[in-house]
Amino acid sequence: MARATRATHPRKSRMRKSARRKTSAGTRRHGAARKASKRASPKRWSQRVTRQSDALDLKRGVFTLTSPKKMAASLKRSADHSSRRKTGAYRSALSMLTFYINRAGRTLPKTQRARLERAKVELRRAFGRE
Repeated sequence: MARATRATHPRKSRMRKSARRKTSAGTRRHGAARKASKRASPKRWSQRVTRQSDALDLKRGVFTLTSPKKMAASLKRSADHSSRRKTGAYRSALSMLTFYINRAGRTLPKTQRARLERAKVELRRAFGRE
């Protein structure tokens, strides 16, 4: 049955979606609003992970601190006090820091990236793993 449909409408299947779909401005606006509400939670899943992680309860703004030592101390404190983590405190803290760096990607400024990388070194020192 699908072949018969294709045979009767050969041009329709070759056209791009944007060429096929012509809507008025009002419909498009409504569709965009609906799309935004549907995607609101999956869009920022990495933000939700840092805020509501099963491993750590992070202090708000820990990754925006200016001092790598303070950042490492805060991560260590969170990891030590957490009772829900599945691995060691060092591994949980380091993986959360690495997760933040990786998810920020290219948008992370070089100064902030350098600060976060120094926080990794400070975290190793704080846990005595130099």
